[in-house]
Amino acid sequence: MRAIAVSAFRAEPGLVEMPKPDPGAGEVRVKIEYAALNPLDRQTADCAPEGAVPPVFPLVLGTDFAGRVDMIGSGDNTFRVGDPVFGRVPALPGRPGAYAEYVCVPQDSPIALVPRDMPLQLAAALPTAGSTAAQILSSTAVRSGLSLLIVGATGGVGSFLTQLASARGTAVVAAVRGDERRRMRALGATATVDTTEGPEALETVVRDLYPDGVDALVDLVSADTDSFAAYTALVRDGGVAVTTRGVAAPAGVAWADFRLAPTAAVLDELAAAVARGELTVPVDMELPLEKAPQALVQNRAGGARGKTVFAI
Repeated sequence: MRAIAVSAFRAEPGLVEMPKPDPGAGEVRVKIEYAALNPLDRQTADCAPEGAVPPVFPLVLGTDFAGRVDMIGSGDNTFRVGDPVFGRVPALPGRPGAYAEYVCVPQDSPIALVPRDMPLQLAAALPTAGSTAAQILSSTAVRSGLSLLIVGATGGVGSFLTQLASARGTAVVAAVRGDERRRMRALGATATVDTTEGPEALETVVRDLYPDGVDALVDLVSADTDSFAAYTALVRDGGVAVTTRGVAAPAGVAWADFRLAPTAAVLDELAAAVARGELTVPVDMELPLEKAPQALVQNRAGGARGKTVFAI
């Protein structure tokens, strides 16, 4: 089968031929039709998490997928051959990723049925970004009627977060880079700010709308303490700041270092919301699998506008 893999950490990803995997006990094999790009995919290609078991090379990249079950391993069956499914490949040592024609995943992993009439392309873009947005909202103090500042709002997580938060009555201030303000307003943002205009532009908008500061901050991009601290200064006393980048907040600020815990139940909820027309999946571009290496390089530079999916 065709796959995008690396031969060593920090090696350039490339198209390779690999044996088609066979499902083990409790697993299903999925013939992938679409895979989605996530920042985690390029991080996986760079190094193993601290304390992790060294992977087996060549290492197939990719986390999110959508396709159809084409083989079922021994044991109890949750799915049937031919079922349209989407989900995340578990981060286990030696397990190939989703940038491939086939993948084997446990039936009890974050994998769910795709609703009828929902395109597989959209389903592939949901698992990581959609689950992250949903779980951030459920794990923070963001509630109906409060205010939320999202930094890095134009990417997959930010686009989903804007929609989910505004749907529950939260006023969203979307901090973006470049000409994305109209799109974010269409997704439900109450106010938008182009951060390329300088830090004063964001502070002016926030202070005009919320003199005491916003109730909550979700920072999806800041990788250093100083940048995160500048945004947390816009949060009111008693508010909460959330980072997805593992950055510590200044003293005196309630903060959360978010870690995704994906489940099939969350995937079901997200897919149902899409099927009902309540949630828009922000697919920015579709590329052939062969273009994945170049897309990973571009993603490293930041500035994502929605999701990139690969047609397998």
